[in-house]
Amino acid sequence: MALALGFLAGLWTTVAGLGGGMMLLFCLAAWWGDPAAALAVTAPALLVGNAHRLAMYRSEVDSSVGLPIVLGAFPGALAGGLLAVSIPVWVLQVAMVAMAVLGLAKVVGAVDWRPGRRTLIPAGVGIGVVGATTGGAGVLVGPLLLSAGLKGVPYVATAAFFGVSLHAGRLLAYGVGGWVGREVLWLALGIAVAIVVGNAAGRRLRAWIADSWHTRIQVGTAVSLVGLSLLGAVV
Repeated sequence: MALALGFLAGLWTTVAGLGGGMMLLFCLAAWWGDPAAALAVTAPALLVGNAHRLAMYRSEVDSSVGLPIVLGAFPGALAGGLLAVSIPVWVLQVAMVAMAVLGLAKVVGAVDWRPGRRTLIPAGVGIGVVGATTGGAGVLVGPLLLSAGLKGVPYVATAAFFGVSLHAGRLLAYGVGGWVGREVLWLALGIAVAIVVGNAAGRRLRAWIADSWHTRIQVGTAVSLVGLSLLGAVV
Protein backbone atom coordinates (compact mmCIF):
# COMPACT_ATOMS: atom_id res chain seq x y z
CA MET A 1 0.00 0.00 0.00
CA ALA A 2 2.75 2.45 0.97
CA LEU A 3 4.65 1.70 -2.25
CA ALA A 4 1.55 2.31 -4.36
CA LEU A 5 1.03 5.64 -2.60
CA GLY A 6 4.66 6.55 -3.28
CA PHE A 7 4.24 5.83 -6.98
CA LEU A 8 1.11 7.98 -7.15
CA ALA A 9 2.83 10.78 -5.24
CA GLY A 10 5.69 10.89 -7.72
CA LEU A 11 3.38 10.74 -10.72
CA TRP A 12 1.03 13.39 -9.34
CA THR A 13 3.74 15.89 -8.41
CA THR A 14 5.51 15.54 -11.76
CA VAL A 15 2.24 16.13 -13.61
CA ALA A 16 0.77 18.89 -11.42
CA GLY A 17 3.99 20.42 -10.05
CA LEU A 18 3.01 20.04 -6.39
CA GLY A 19 0.56 18.13 -4.21
CA GLY A 20 1.82 14.55 -4.39
CA GLY A 21 3.88 14.86 -1.22
CA MET A 22 0.93 16.17 0.77
CA MET A 23 -1.28 13.41 -0.61
CA LEU A 24 1.28 10.80 0.46
CA LEU A 25 1.68 12.30 3.93
CA PHE A 26 -2.04 12.67 4.59
CA CYS A 27 -2.81 9.16 3.29
CA LEU A 28 -0.18 7.63 5.57
CA ALA A 29 -1.32 9.73 8.53
CA ALA A 30 -4.92 8.59 8.02
CA TRP A 31 -3.91 4.96 7.45
CA TRP A 32 -1.61 4.73 10.45
CA GLY A 33 -3.47 7.18 12.68
CA ASP A 34 -0.09 8.73 13.52
CA PRO A 35 0.93 12.00 11.84
CA ALA A 36 4.34 11.95 13.51
CA ALA A 37 5.21 8.59 11.91
CA ALA A 38 3.93 9.83 8.55
CA LEU A 39 6.07 12.97 8.77
CA ALA A 40 9.15 10.91 9.67
CA VAL A 41 8.76 8.37 6.85
CA THR A 42 7.93 10.91 4.14
CA ALA A 43 10.93 13.16 4.87
CA PRO A 44 13.65 10.88 3.42
CA ALA A 45 11.31 9.45 0.77
CA LEU A 46 10.31 12.88 -0.56
CA LEU A 47 13.91 14.10 -0.34
CA VAL A 48 14.92 11.33 -2.78
CA GLY A 49 11.85 11.94 -4.96
CA ASN A 50 12.51 15.65 -5.27
CA ALA A 51 16.22 15.08 -5.90
CA HIS A 52 15.33 12.74 -8.77
CA ARG A 53 12.82 15.22 -10.20
CA LEU A 54 15.41 17.98 -9.89
CA ALA A 55 17.92 15.83 -11.79
CA MET A 56 15.38 15.27 -14.58
CA TYR A 57 14.63 18.98 -14.99
CA ARG A 58 17.82 20.59 -13.66
CA SER A 59 18.32 22.71 -16.77
CA GLU A 60 14.87 24.27 -16.26
CA VAL A 61 15.38 25.53 -12.69
CA ASP A 62 14.94 29.29 -12.34
CA SER A 63 17.76 30.00 -9.89
CA SER A 64 16.77 33.67 -9.51
CA VAL A 65 13.57 32.45 -7.83
CA GLY A 66 14.61 29.07 -6.46
CA LEU A 67 17.84 30.04 -4.71
CA PRO A 68 16.33 32.70 -2.40
CA ILE A 69 13.47 30.35 -1.45
CA VAL A 70 15.91 27.52 -0.74
CA LEU A 71 18.07 29.78 1.43
CA GLY A 72 15.03 30.42 3.59
CA ALA A 73 13.43 26.97 3.39
CA PHE A 74 16.26 24.93 4.90
CA PRO A 75 16.57 26.81 8.23
CA GLY A 76 12.78 27.17 8.33
CA ALA A 77 12.28 23.43 7.89
CA LEU A 78 14.95 22.71 10.50
CA ALA A 79 13.19 24.95 13.01
CA GLY A 80 9.77 23.56 12.10
CA GLY A 81 11.00 19.98 12.40
CA LEU A 82 12.41 20.61 15.87
CA LEU A 83 9.05 22.13 16.81
CA ALA A 84 7.15 19.14 15.40
CA VAL A 85 9.04 16.60 17.53
CA SER A 86 8.27 18.57 20.69
CA ILE A 87 4.50 19.16 20.42
CA PRO A 88 1.56 16.78 21.05
CA VAL A 89 0.25 14.63 18.19
CA TRP A 90 -3.18 16.26 18.31
CA VAL A 91 -1.60 19.63 17.51
CA LEU A 92 -0.06 18.14 14.37
CA GLN A 93 -3.45 16.68 13.39
CA VAL A 94 -5.22 20.02 13.82
CA ALA A 95 -2.47 21.82 11.90
CA MET A 96 -2.78 19.38 8.99
CA VAL A 97 -6.53 19.93 8.79
CA ALA A 98 -5.99 23.70 8.83
CA MET A 99 -3.45 23.54 6.00
CA ALA A 100 -5.72 21.33 3.90
CA VAL A 101 -8.61 23.76 4.33
CA LEU A 102 -6.30 26.67 3.46
CA GLY A 103 -5.24 24.81 0.32
CA LEU A 104 -8.84 24.35 -0.76
CA ALA A 105 -9.62 28.02 -0.05
CA LYS A 106 -6.63 29.06 -2.14
CA VAL A 107 -7.62 26.88 -5.10
CA VAL A 108 -11.24 28.12 -5.20
CA GLY A 109 -10.13 31.75 -4.89
CA ALA A 110 -11.34 32.45 -1.36
CA VAL A 111 -7.77 33.30 -0.33
CA ASP A 112 -5.49 35.27 -2.63
CA TRP A 113 -1.86 35.28 -1.52
CA ARG A 114 0.54 36.75 -4.08
CA PRO A 115 3.90 37.60 -2.49
CA GLY A 116 6.46 39.55 -4.50
CA ARG A 117 10.02 38.58 -5.35
CA ARG A 118 11.39 40.70 -2.52
CA THR A 119 9.74 38.36 -0.02
CA LEU A 120 11.27 35.13 -1.39
CA ILE A 121 13.74 34.48 1.45
CA PRO A 122 11.38 35.24 4.39
CA ALA A 123 8.58 33.43 2.59
CA GLY A 124 10.91 30.45 2.21
CA VAL A 125 11.53 30.45 5.96
CA GLY A 126 7.82 30.50 6.74
CA ILE A 127 7.00 27.80 4.21
CA GLY A 128 9.82 25.66 5.60
CA VAL A 129 8.33 25.86 9.09
CA VAL A 130 4.87 25.00 7.79
CA GLY A 131 6.16 22.15 5.64
CA ALA A 132 8.03 20.50 8.50
CA THR A 133 5.12 20.68 10.94
CA THR A 134 2.11 19.99 8.70
CA GLY A 135 3.44 18.81 5.35
CA GLY A 136 1.55 21.70 3.78
CA ALA A 137 4.41 23.46 2.00
CA GLY A 138 2.80 22.95 -1.39
CA VAL A 139 -0.18 25.08 -0.40
CA LEU A 140 2.12 28.09 0.00
CA VAL A 141 5.04 27.51 -2.35
CA GLY A 142 2.72 27.07 -5.33
CA PRO A 143 1.37 30.63 -5.19
CA LEU A 144 4.88 31.90 -4.47
CA LEU A 145 6.28 30.32 -7.64
CA LEU A 146 3.29 31.42 -9.71
CA SER A 147 3.59 35.00 -8.48
CA ALA A 148 7.23 34.95 -9.57
CA GLY A 149 6.07 34.14 -13.11
CA LEU A 150 6.91 30.42 -13.21
CA LYS A 151 4.75 27.86 -14.99
CA GLY A 152 5.09 24.59 -16.85
CA VAL A 153 8.37 22.71 -16.57
CA PRO A 154 10.32 25.57 -14.88
CA TYR A 155 7.61 25.56 -12.20
CA VAL A 156 8.03 21.80 -11.64
CA ALA A 157 11.85 22.05 -11.67
CA THR A 158 12.05 24.98 -9.25
CA ALA A 159 9.49 23.33 -6.94
CA ALA A 160 11.74 20.25 -6.86
CA PHE A 161 14.75 22.45 -5.99
CA PHE A 162 12.74 23.88 -3.11
CA GLY A 163 11.61 20.38 -2.08
CA VAL A 164 15.16 19.09 -1.72
CA SER A 165 15.98 21.90 0.70
CA LEU A 166 12.74 21.52 2.66
CA HIS A 167 12.95 17.76 3.14
CA ALA A 168 16.67 17.84 3.96
CA GLY A 169 15.98 20.36 6.72
CA ARG A 170 13.09 18.47 8.24
CA LEU A 171 14.87 15.11 7.98
CA LEU A 172 17.79 16.53 9.96
CA ALA A 173 15.42 17.87 12.62
CA TYR A 174 13.44 14.62 12.88
CA GLY A 175 16.70 12.70 13.23
CA VAL A 176 17.83 14.94 16.08
CA GLY A 177 14.41 14.48 17.69
CA GLY A 178 14.62 10.69 17.55
CA TRP A 179 11.90 10.12 14.94
CA VAL A 180 14.15 8.52 12.31
CA GLY A 181 15.35 5.00 13.06
CA ARG A 182 16.36 2.00 10.96
CA GLU A 183 12.79 0.81 10.40
CA VAL A 184 11.71 4.27 9.23
CA LEU A 185 14.62 4.51 6.82
CA TRP A 186 13.97 1.09 5.25
CA LEU A 187 10.30 1.91 4.69
CA ALA A 188 11.22 5.34 3.36
CA LEU A 189 13.71 3.75 0.93
CA GLY A 190 10.97 1.55 -0.54
CA ILE A 191 8.63 4.51 -0.91
CA ALA A 192 11.44 6.60 -2.44
CA VAL A 193 12.01 3.99 -5.16
CA ALA A 194 8.27 4.01 -5.88
CA ILE A 195 8.31 7.83 -6.10
CA VAL A 196 11.18 7.75 -8.58
CA VAL A 197 9.24 5.29 -10.78
CA GLY A 198 6.20 7.58 -10.45
CA ASN A 199 8.30 10.57 -11.48
CA ALA A 200 9.33 8.81 -14.68
CA ALA A 201 5.73 7.84 -15.43
CA GLY A 202 4.55 11.38 -14.71
CA ARG A 203 7.12 12.83 -17.08
CA ARG A 204 5.62 10.74 -19.90
CA LEU A 205 2.04 11.49 -18.87
CA ARG A 206 2.64 15.24 -18.57
CA ALA A 207 3.13 15.55 -22.34
CA TRP A 208 -0.44 14.32 -22.89
CA ILE A 209 -2.21 16.62 -20.44
CA ALA A 210 -3.39 20.04 -21.62
CA ASP A 211 -2.67 23.08 -19.45
CA SER A 212 -6.43 23.62 -19.09
CA TRP A 213 -6.63 20.48 -16.95
CA HIS A 214 -4.13 21.71 -14.36
CA THR A 215 -6.70 23.82 -12.51
CA ARG A 216 -9.10 20.87 -12.32
CA ILE A 217 -6.30 18.68 -11.01
CA GLN A 218 -5.46 21.27 -8.33
CA VAL A 219 -9.10 21.52 -7.22
CA GLY A 220 -9.43 17.75 -7.04
CA THR A 221 -6.22 17.53 -5.04
CA ALA A 222 -7.33 20.22 -2.58
CA VAL A 223 -10.71 18.56 -1.95
CA SER A 224 -9.03 15.19 -1.44
CA LEU A 225 -6.52 16.66 1.02
CA VAL A 226 -9.29 18.12 3.18
CA GLY A 227 -11.02 14.75 3.33
CA LEU A 228 -7.79 12.88 4.13
CA SER A 229 -6.76 15.38 6.80
CA LEU A 230 -10.14 15.10 8.53
CA LEU A 231 -9.98 11.30 8.35
CA GLY A 232 -6.52 11.33 9.87
CA ALA A 233 -7.70 13.61 12.68
CA VAL A 234 -10.55 11.32 13.76
CA VAL A 235 -8.87 7.90 13.30
